[in-house]
Amino acid sequence: GELTMFIHFGMNTFSNREWGEGTEEEKLFNPAHLDCRQWAKTARDAGFKYLILTCKHHDGFCLWPSRFTEHSVKNSPWKDGRGDVVAELASACREFGVKMGVYLSPWDRNQHCYGDSPAYNEYFRNQLTELLSNYGDIAEVWFDGACGEGPNGKRQEYDWNSYYAVVRRLQPNALIAICGPDIRWVGNEDGFAHETEWSVVDGRWHPAECDVSIRPGWFYHPDQDAQVKSLDHLLDIYYRSVGLNSVLLLNVPPNRDGLIADPDVARLREFRAELDRIFATDFLKGAAAVADSEAAGHPAAAAVDGDPGTWWCPAGDARTGTLELILAQPATFDLVLLQEEIAEGQRVQGYRVEALVDGTWRDIGQATTIGHKKLDRIDPVTASRVRVTITASRGVPLLSRVGLFARAR
Repeated sequence: GELTMFIHFGMNTFSNREWGEGTEEEKLFNPAHLDCRQWAKTARDAGFKYLILTCKHHDGFCLWPSRFTEHSVKNSPWKDGRGDVVAELASACREFGVKMGVYLSPWDRNQHCYGDSPAYNEYFRNQLTELLSNYGDIAEVWFDGACGEGPNGKRQEYDWNSYYAVVRRLQPNALIAICGPDIRWVGNEDGFAHETEWSVVDGRWHPAECDVSIRPGWFYHPDQDAQVKSLDHLLDIYYRSVGLNSVLLLNVPPNRDGLIADPDVARLREFRAELDRIFATDFLKGAAAVADSEAAGHPAAAAVDGDPGTWWCPAGDARTGTLELILAQPATFDLVLLQEEIAEGQRVQGYRVEALVDGTWRDIGQATTIGHKKLDRIDPVTASRVRVTITASRGVPLLSRVGLFARAR
């Protein structure tokens, strides 16, 4: 999935804070119209494949009735203490075909045994076990590295490997993100990947995830209703995350009613409509393709046949190669899409794109990595012939798709 939605919701929603103290009274939590179906539908309609909920943030308040603490929904007035946000979301995700993820904060400002490392590690594993046992398939488990001192003045030492063991045992297919072995943090909270973004780290597939909030804060604050990121800002984030071989994790925080607020829903609708518009027309659909060499069974045409299971690669063990694409008619485009056959790993280290303009080949872009998906925004150019040259690669380059699109509205 290229798009994952983060849902920051909990005690901070009601105390109007970003980081709670852990001393907030349970009675504060009371979302009058909580509707997880609205969250899941909003995510699905906007094209998000995963939805990750902050089941417990740093303040230690649990959105499910945990047996191991009193600081949870079971002692709130919401649904007379009989509610379970995690259960409602799990059901909604199944209904709308969205995969569910859970965030469980390792840092816990409410739990008195935090800082007594062995005791708290057991507490944490117990809570993780509840989340991974009672709610069906969990696709992603998200841990951050936030760490503090417990009431005893000692810094808690997390037993990460024992946490991972719980995940692998109970949800063997779940990805463990950020403080975990499967997905790494890109290193900022602006939603931007690096220009050269390798998914293969230390010899294994380890993609980056770019997290950013649709608002200035991660939790809902009424005074930020007019500060939802603009459509152009969200598109810029998309090109600089998904378009740079990474996953975009966009936080959309529900309000005190327990609903994603109108301005956020409206912006996501615009975002989806704009992406659908841009990617509806690929000017390379039906284009002719020739290459300076091609391996048997992997012709030049495979890069423009619309089938993600086919790819062009040069013959032999060549690490460079040129693919020329002849459009059915001249087109004006300002976005270039490239994709590698990543089932075989990420290989390309350098490439150049040129267009034939007035009889002369003109450089329109060059960069380093491609990976699962690379989107290069360029100045608008009108042409009927385009050339992609792989200039460096860690192995024979496998190009599964080239596409040309128009961003300009």
